[in-house]
Amino acid sequence: MVGTEPAVAEGLRAAGVRRGDVVAWQASNWPEVPALLRACWQLGAIAAPLHHQAGTAEADRLIRTLDPKLFLASDEIKTQVAAWQSGDAYPAVHARGSDIAAILWTGGSEGEPKGVLHTHRGLVHKATTMAHTHGLGPDDAVLMPAPLAHISGLLNGVLVPAAAGMRAVLMERWNPEVALDVIEQEHITFMIGPPTFFVGLMGSADFNPTRVASLRLVSSGGAGVTSAFVDDATVRLGATVKRSYGSTEAPTLTTSTARDPASRARDTDGRVVDGATLRIADDGELVVQGPELFAGYLDADQTRAAVTNGWFHTGDLATLDDGWLTIVGRKKDVIIRGGENISAAEIERIVEAHPAVREAVAVATPDAHLGEQVCVFVVGDPSFDLDACRGWFETQGVARFKTPERIEHVQRLPTLPAGKVDRAALRATAAESAGVEGR
Repeated sequence: MVGTEPAVAEGLRAAGVRRGDVVAWQASNWPEVPALLRACWQLGAIAAPLHHQAGTAEADRLIRTLDPKLFLASDEIKTQVAAWQSGDAYPAVHARGSDIAAILWTGGSEGEPKGVLHTHRGLVHKATTMAHTHGLGPDDAVLMPAPLAHISGLLNGVLVPAAAGMRAVLMERWNPEVALDVIEQEHITFMIGPPTFFVGLMGSADFNPTRVASLRLVSSGGAGVTSAFVDDATVRLGATVKRSYGSTEAPTLTTSTARDPASRARDTDGRVVDGATLRIADDGELVVQGPELFAGYLDADQTRAAVTNGWFHTGDLATLDDGWLTIVGRKKDVIIRGGENISAAEIERIVEAHPAVREAVAVATPDAHLGEQVCVFVVGDPSFDLDACRGWFETQGVARFKTPERIEHVQRLPTLPAGKVDRAALRATAAESAGVEGR
């Protein structure tokens, strides 16, 4: 596909696409997608990929919102792009740095997805910065299972590889066993994603350290990135493992470099590596400014609600220690039990510190007397039952009201297409098993 983008751009132009027009499609991580992205950007058009797992009703709703000049369904992309590639190349480039390059959708784990606008200037800045920060070059190769319709997939599967001059190997969907084969065969050196990817990789029956010997760097972000996870993954993967933080609106905002103390990469979510500015609001929420920041939402009212005087309100609760960021929870992920506010992230950190637990997610379960109770979904040894949990919390000196009322063991945590834990699904499961209607 490399080098075919001008021909695809000519095909799009022949279909009536011009600078500023929206081009939407729904596809898996196929090689045609990077070609479409670059062709759109050559014309100055706005790329608006939809998650390949979006249902018909959801996709139809998003398409109506986007009102694209052109929409390509998953069953026509391969044929159409192949036809365009056989045509003439379009010679001009119309995109400008301030133009909107892409419309991406938030994960949708809380409420309706939001259309996030990113400019060419912002994406190029972040791609070049991260290629340098991670020390990536032509000898590297990244394995990308996150959808290219997600900021992590777009940035680390398309833009960072281009900035670093390295190979990108795309996966249509995450599968730990398949990933082990690809890492071994393609000599993958770099991976980035939520802990669920790497926990699944290390938990595979086919896992063997020799199969991941080529891996040299793992960057992980999202809920569940604990110091214990970094320690375990460092030893078992034989790679440098570090924590990073970002969002669809502010991608890879903080991380660490090879020159930073290993303890910071282990115990914090990193520090700013470019021109961004972080601030902790009075209520503990992280607010940010920076060149990688999104240009707003499709819905202007949503933009006004989230951005104040150029500061983006992330919705994450955090602390700053000499510039080093640690995310401690989500404002929305607060369990209110008998009038007491309980941070789900705090409960998860305590549970995951137990040697029998690999992963844990705490959610609220409706309760007629207390309002909400604490239910924890656990991946680990079944010996960690409710009695063991109560004993563990007592030894940790935690306030009694924070002790979970329920422990549910699962083989794997449910995830959204981008790999984030699907908390809404877990809340619904917890509520159903408790005999109440979920929320």
